[in-house]
Amino acid sequence: MNEIVKYLPNMYATFWALIPPLVAIILALITKEVYSSLFIGIVMGGLFYGNLFQTGFSLEKSVLHIFDDGILGVLTDSYNVGILVFLVVLGIMVSMMNRAGGSAAFGEWAGKHIKTRIGAQLASILLGVLIFIDDYFNCLTVGSVMRPITDKHNVSRAKLAYLIDATAAPICIIAPISSWAAAVTGFVEGEDGFGIFIKAIPYNYYALFTIAAMILIVALKVDFGSMAVHEANAAKGDLYTTPDRPYANATEDVIKGRGRVLDLLFPIITLIVCCIIGMLYSGDFFKGVGFVDAFSGSDASVGLMLGSFFALIITIVFYAVRRVLSFNESCSCIPEGFKAMVPAILILTFAWTLKAMTDSLGAKEFVAGLVKGVSGGWLNILPAVIFLVAVFLAFATGTSWGTFGILIPIVVNTFSGTNHTMMIISISACMAGAVCGDHCSPISDTTIMASAGAQCNHMNHVSTQLPYVIVVAVISCVTYVIAGFVQNPVVPLIIGLVILIGAFTGIKYINKGKSNE
Repeated sequence: MNEIVKYLPNMYATFWALIPPLVAIILALITKEVYSSLFIGIVMGGLFYGNLFQTGFSLEKSVLHIFDDGILGVLTDSYNVGILVFLVVLGIMVSMMNRAGGSAAFGEWAGKHIKTRIGAQLASILLGVLIFIDDYFNCLTVGSVMRPITDKHNVSRAKLAYLIDATAAPICIIAPISSWAAAVTGFVEGEDGFGIFIKAIPYNYYALFTIAAMILIVALKVDFGSMAVHEANAAKGDLYTTPDRPYANATEDVIKGRGRVLDLLFPIITLIVCCIIGMLYSGDFFKGVGFVDAFSGSDASVGLMLGSFFALIITIVFYAVRRVLSFNESCSCIPEGFKAMVPAILILTFAWTLKAMTDSLGAKEFVAGLVKGVSGGWLNILPAVIFLVAVFLAFATGTSWGTFGILIPIVVNTFSGTNHTMMIISISACMAGAVCGDHCSPISDTTIMASAGAQCNHMNHVSTQLPYVIVVAVISCVTYVIAGFVQNPVVPLIIGLVILIGAFTGIKYINKGKSNE
C-alpha cells in the first residue's frame, strides 16, 4: 500500500514559523490598523508554506493554502462556527435589551447608586468577576451593561476596555467552573486534570496580580503611559482621544420608560444558567457523567452556542409576556445584533486564519523543542522560563488555549512521577503566561472581544493596556523564580503583592511630582 506523505514546507518547525504573527503584531502596533496587518501576516504565512525564497516555490500552493486551508478552513471548523453563532446571538440579545429599555433602566438605577468615576470602574470590575463562565460572554456583557455608566462618569473607552479585558481571561483561568478550566483539564493527560487545575490556582500569580492591579489603579487613581492621556481627555469629555472613533456616532435603539431593571437582569441570568446547562450537556452530564467530569470534558463552543440560543428564545417570550417588546420588534433586533458583531467576527476570522498559518509552519513543534532543551539544568527557574515562553507564544499566536496545548503536555511529561509540586507550579506558570500573552496581544480573540464590548478602537485598547500588562508580568516572573525555590504558593504571593503595591504607589508619586513641575 502506498502511504500518503504529508506535505511539510522547508521552513517547518523553524524560527520562521513565528515570523508571520510577529510581522502582523508589529504592523498593527505601528499602523494602528488591524485588518490589513492581520491579512499581511496571513499572506506571509501562505508564502512561507509554499517555500518562498527557496527552490520549488509554488505560488499556487501558497494561494490555495491561504484560502482553502486558512480562511475557509477556520470558517468550516465546527468549534469556530459555534463561537461565531454565540457572538451573533449575544449581539442580538444586547440589541433586544437596549430596545426593551432594560439597559436604560439599569443605567438610571446605577446612576442613582454610583456617584463617582471610581464607583463606576469598581462596578465594572465587580460585574466582570461575577461573570466567570466564559471570557467572550464576559467581555460583551460587561461592555454592554457598564458602557453607559462609565460614559456618564467620563471614564475613557480605553480604560473600560482594559477593565473588561483584565476581568475576562484572568478571572476565567482561576474559576473552576468555566470554559477555560475545561480546556486546561483536557490538556493534562494521564493525571487528574481538574484536581491539578484547582491546586494550580494559588500559583497563578499573573491572574491574581492583575485583579489586585485593577483595584489599585482605580483606588489610587494612578494611570500611566498612553492610558493617562486617554483618561485626561475623557475627564474633559473626549472618551476616544484619537480621530478614529468607530462607535462615536452609533445610536442605541433604546426605548426609555418602558423597561425595568428586570428586563436587563433576567436575560443575563438566563444566559448564565443556560450556558452552564449547555456546557454540562456537551460534557454528557445528562447521560450519567458526574458534574465535575462533565464540566471538565465539556465543549465550550457547543455549550455556549446551545445555551445562548435557548436563552434568546426564553428572552423573546419573556419580553412578549411583559409587553415591552413584541415578537416582530424582537425579530427586528436580529440584523442589528448581527451588524454590531461584524467587526469582531472579521478580526476573529483573520486571527484564526493567522493561527492556522503558524500551525501549518510547525510553530508548536519549534517551541516544544526549545522548552525541552532548557528543562535539564534549570529546574528551579523552569517555572519562570515556562512563564516567559508562554507569554511570547501566546502574544505571537494570539491564543492562550493553543499555548496550553503546546506546553502543558511537555510539563506533565517532564515532572510526572518525579516532582508533583514542581509540575503544578510549572503548569500554573504556563497558564499564567498564556493568559498574559493573550491579554496584551492585538491578534487575541479575547482582546478583540474586549474592544468590541467597550466599543473602543482596537489598537487604542492594545496600546493603552500594554504598560499595565508589562508591569504585572515582570512582577509575576519574579514570583515564579521565588516559587521554583520555595515551592510554596504563599511566600511568593506576599512578596509579589508588596512589590505590586510599591510599584503603583511609586508611579502615583512620580506622576504627582511631574504634574507639580
